[in-house]
Amino acid sequence: MPTKQPRLNVVLEPRSFRSIERLAARDGVSLSMKARDLIHEALGLREDVYWAHRADERLKHFKIDDALTDEQVWGRRSKRRR
Repeated sequence: MPTKQPRLNVVLEPRSFRSIERLAARDGVSLSMKARDLIHEALGLREDVYWAHRADERLKHFKIDDALTDEQVWGRRSKRRR
């Protein structure tokens, strides 16, 4: 079936290939779909690590006195109980 999606050729070590082959068989999907899903998952994990690092860096310089209130941000009173 023709597709307009970009394609990627990858050379794997035999052990990695067999692992993907087993996962694809277990899940009843093609090797291509399993590789795509694994790449997508890995990219998501990398993104999570990046944002966690950025949050840690921002937290180092955070001062509660400089923080904005809900009302300052959203223009309404907080629904939080006091």
